[in-house]
Parts: sequence; C-alpha cells; structure tokens
Amino acid sequence: MSRHKKLASVLLALAIMAAYPASASTSTMQNKQAAPTVAEAEQFLKNAEERLAKLSGNAQRAAWVYETHITDDTETISAQASELALAAAGEIALQARRYNALPLSVESKRKLKLLQLSLSISDATEREAYTRLAASMAGEYGKAKYCRQAGDPTSCLDLGQIEKIMAESRDPALLKEVWLGWHQQAAKYKDSYAKYVALSNKGAREMGFLDTGAMWRSQYDMPADAFAAESERLWQQVKPLYDALHMYVRLKLRQTYGKDEVPKEGPIPAHLFGNMWSQSWENLYPLVKPQGPGASLDIGETLKNKNIDARAMTQFGEGFYTSLGMEKLPDTFWQKSQLTKPRDREVVCHASAWDLDNLTDVRIKMCITPTAEDFLTIHHELGHIYYDLAYRKQPHLFKGGANDGFHEAIGDTVALSVTPDYLHNLGLLKDVPDVSQDIGVLLNRALEKVAFLPFGYMVDQWRWKVYSGQAKPADYDKVWWELREKYQGVKRPAAMEVNGFDAGAKYHVPADTAYARYFIAHILQFQFHRALCREAGYIGPLNRCSIYGNKKAGEKYQAMLAMGTSRPWNEALKAVTGEEQMDATAILDYFAPLKVWLDAQNKELSKE
Repeated sequence: MSRHKKLASVLLALAIMAAYPASASTSTMQNKQAAPTVAEAEQFLKNAEERLAKLSGNAQRAAWVYETHITDDTETISAQASELALAAAGEIALQARRYNALPLSVESKRKLKLLQLSLSISDATEREAYTRLAASMAGEYGKAKYCRQAGDPTSCLDLGQIEKIMAESRDPALLKEVWLGWHQQAAKYKDSYAKYVALSNKGAREMGFLDTGAMWRSQYDMPADAFAAESERLWQQVKPLYDALHMYVRLKLRQTYGKDEVPKEGPIPAHLFGNMWSQSWENLYPLVKPQGPGASLDIGETLKNKNIDARAMTQFGEGFYTSLGMEKLPDTFWQKSQLTKPRDREVVCHASAWDLDNLTDVRIKMCITPTAEDFLTIHHELGHIYYDLAYRKQPHLFKGGANDGFHEAIGDTVALSVTPDYLHNLGLLKDVPDVSQDIGVLLNRALEKVAFLPFGYMVDQWRWKVYSGQAKPADYDKVWWELREKYQGVKRPAAMEVNGFDAGAKYHVPADTAYARYFIAHILQFQFHRALCREAGYIGPLNRCSIYGNKKAGEKYQAMLAMGTSRPWNEALKAVTGEEQMDATAILDYFAPLKVWLDAQNKELSKE
C-alpha cells in the first residue's frame, strides 16, 4: 500500500483540502482596526498565496533532501524550513478571520476557509519544538532496525527485510519474533510523540478547534461529527463482505498453522497475516487460493525474466495515463525521482509522490523491486503526479485534492484497470484467462482491498481518541488493540509491553499523516471505477473492466482532476460519477461473485 507525499515535518498548516470553517473570533487588536474592505481582503489573499507558495516549495525541497539523504544535518534543515512555513501559515490563518463576514466571491470565501484550516503555534519556542519533534520521529522510523542478536550488527534487519520475512515465511515462531522486534522499535519515540500531540493540540485550539482530531475531521466540507458518522455509515456498508473474508481466512489459517495457533473464534494473532500491520493479506494468497486452475495477475516472475527494471516499470505506468489522453511526464521527473534504493545512504523507502514547485517538478520516491505489488504501486503514485499536473494552473490554495481521500483514490482507480486484458496488451501476461477463472483474482484483490478497510478506518479513530485526551500515553497500546480487535478481528501475538507504542510502528503515526484518507480512498476508487467504466461503455463484470486506452473516460477523469480543491468534494465526485454522496455499494458490485463463493466456502469449511 503506497501513500501520498508527506513532509517529515508534517505541514498540516499547508494542507490544501476542502475545509469546514474554524469558529471565528476577533481579537481586541482587530476590534480597534478599521472595518475591512473587499479590496483589502482580495489583496490579503493574493499576498498570502504568494508567500505560502514560496515557503511550501522551500519546505518540500528540504524534506525531499532529508528523506533521500537521512543525516542529522538534513533533518535540521528540513525542520527549519518547515518551521518557517508553519509560522507563516499560522500567522496568515489568524489574519484571515478578519475577512470572514465580507461579501466576497465564492472563490475568495473558499480560500479563506482553506487558510483557516491550519495549526497556529504562536510561541516560537514551541513551534520550533513541534517541527523538530516531527523531523526526529520521521528519522527514527526511517533508521529503525531490529537486531536479532544484541551487539551483532550483521543480525540487524530493516523494515524492508522484515517485511520480506513476514510475506514469505510460514514459521509462526519466526513471524512472531520479527513482528515483536519491529514493534519494539517504536517505543524509542513514544515520549516524543506524546509531546508532539500536546503541541499539535495547542496549535489546533488556537484556531478554534477542540483538538487536532476535530480539525482533521473538519476537512471534508462538513462538521467534524458529521464526518465521523459518514465514515461509520460507509463501514457498515462493507462490513458483511469483510466478515465473510475474515472467516474464510481464519479457516484456511487453521488448516495451515493448526488449532493451537489460530482460534476457532475471536481475534486472530496479528503476525499470521503476511503483513506487519495485518492491513493487507495478499501475501496469504498461496495459502488461501481456490483449488484448480485460475486466473492470476502475479507478473513478478515475468518482470524478472524480461529484466524489466524500475524505470521500465514506471514507464508502463506512464503509458496507462497517456493512453487516456493525459500528458507525458516531464523530463525532470526521470532525472530527479528516486526509483531504487541507493546503496550508499539511509533513505525513507516508503513510496511517495512529490510536487516540489506546484508546477512541473514532480517526482516519486520509491525503492522499486520487480514485483506485481510494486507494479500496482507505481500506477498509484503516478495518480498523485497526474493530479498535481492537472491542477497546476489553479491558484495556489486550490492546488490539492477535492479532499485528501481523492488524492489517494486517483491512482488506485487506475490500478483497478490493471486487468488480465491490460497485462496481456503490455506483453506481461501470456494468455487472458476465461472470466470463469476470476475468483482467484477477485480473492487476491480482496485480500488487499477489502482486508484494508477496517484498518484504514480504525487508525484515525485511535488518533482521534489520542488527540481528544480519551487515550492517555499510558493507554496508547490498550486503546490501539481494543480498536484492532473490534474492527479488524486481530490481536497482539503477545502480552502488551510496559511503555509500548505499537501504533508508532506504523509509518503514518510518527509521520502524523491523517489516515482516514485511505479509508475514503478505498470507497472512492471503486465508485470512480464503476462510473468511468460506464462512461467507457463497458458492459460485463466490473472486475474485468479496464479503461486503458479510452479517451472518453480519460477526458471525464481529467476534467475532475483539473478542478483541484476549487470546489467542494461532492461537486468533484458528481463530475465523474453523477452522484453527490460516497457509496460503498461499488465495492459490493465489484466483489459480488466473490461474496457468493466465500459464503459457500465458509459453509463447507466450517463443517471440518
């Protein structure tokens, strides 16, 4: 699962998203000023955009250097650039309140809303501490290693090496060991995280929000509580499908590991899902795949046999977007992106997309390997890039996704079109299997997409509790595992450790990247896919639809991308789907044949 760019210093202050306005309050000083005018407000917005564009560009570049060359010096440089941007955004956010009551244009009123969705840490010392803590945690995560033997550096494993073990090993003792080993690393920055949370909350309260969690939930053109209710509605739509998949995987894991390792009911130990966070289960596919011949999208061996390297894999991704009528990537993309892991330095390998000048200096940062997973990840990351390019002519404050879930959904929508027909067209799949063999492909994709839904939902539920104070540092792990058991049906493979910080073992927690976007993105991508297939005139099983090469669908998609965040997200949704409400029934439509099969399998396997 790849994600959109995130500055090491967490520039929430520069988040460009659809926003519900913060509650306005006018200071004593402002009361003494002359009444503001429309002309003054327009000039203020012009100056603010120019200033933020410059500072955000500087901070992005500093963060890029830091994440591709992790040293103490680059960490400091990144933190300093972020602090300058944060200070400016907070100052501008407070000033923007002065103009809230003016009869401005729709565009200008929206800009004021976006400006006020910002942290404002007015104390310089605290602001510096906030940015340094953020950069430090990102660095600690990027450098973390689990050493199997104390004092022996040759036994130390980084996350990539541990993930490979998690994906390939079937030794439950080894899986448990490395799972625990990685999670222990996060305890190093638990205290830093608690301090960071306190400073972040202070900044959110300066802007009139109850806490940072409330500020995050207010980024969706609706009140914070309404967004929480909407998320629960969407989860309830897909829960029956997840429950069927969870039951099937449990039964197959019991066959593999035995009844002592996998309980008949209740939560399943988290280390057995082939993934460090049990957030996607596709590595279990060899254990759970249907019997008999079946279709497969695993092109890993083909990529290796054909010596298709990281650049060529990325060019395949670019080719999909250009087949829709979109532009070729700039030459600088190929010159400046990090496509493979350097041998001479520490880097953050977590896949991400970057827009360094809000124009055409776009890049991706990955450590690409010739696997089917990375092939899909490239299509995802390029979705961010093509979104960035599409809205580059918008004013600075509108250069962003309609909401943060949109930005994540764009490339994943394209990845849903990575079908047998598409891969065959590229020469990566020899034969196109019959539709009757699709259960295997659907199951594999469900292990990735459906399995992720409750994890995508619960991460920010945990953080909302942390930011609101419901989960104190002493209870971080307790609350984390309560939520994981409730929504995912997974449990910690060993007793919780004193001063543990299991949530911090997930990149997005120390990086302070809001996670609800990924849950929303999983809903939107299927909704987009269904609509674009309809636009392309496709008739047939939704999982077999690929919009590759369809200019009509591409034109409609591009028109929505070009809107950026200039309009509320439901208008952008309507531009593609004709619908104004997020709807998870597209997921149910896509996986409908699999649901029938899962129910039948569960009935039979339960008899054993």
